[in-house]
Amino acid sequence: MEVNFTIDGKPQGKGRPRLSYGRIKTPEQTVMYENYIKLLYRSQIKTYFEGPIKIDINCFYPIAKSDSKKKKQAKINGEIRPQNIKPDADNVIKVICDALNEVAYKDDTQIVELIASKYFSDKPRVEVTIQEI
Repeated sequence: MEVNFTIDGKPQGKGRPRLSYGRIKTPEQTVMYENYIKLLYRSQIKTYFEGPIKIDINCFYPIAKSDSKKKKQAKINGEIRPQNIKPDADNVIKVICDALNEVAYKDDTQIVELIASKYFSDKPRVEVTIQEI
């Protein structure tokens, strides 16, 4: 079984928890993004995985308006890939996998294979594929 869904908008990473007044607080933007992912998954897909799974995450970052036409086309064609662009792929993975915990699968220990890729696009988004192995 395989499910696909798209998170529209610029990819966001997991924010670092902050210590304030002796309490650990997750940044509000991270909480809102995780809740958005949960809502999106629950509204579009009803599948719950119980066995080992593979997750494929494709992050599409916006192209700078100041780039030349030639450079923009090279980015769209995949000849130039995002590097040194925040958020890092590992932070995007973390926020998505944490959001899908107990929504798409019981625990992220079920993930036995994980692939993450970064691209440029006119339409920033994150495409997620979850596949039962």
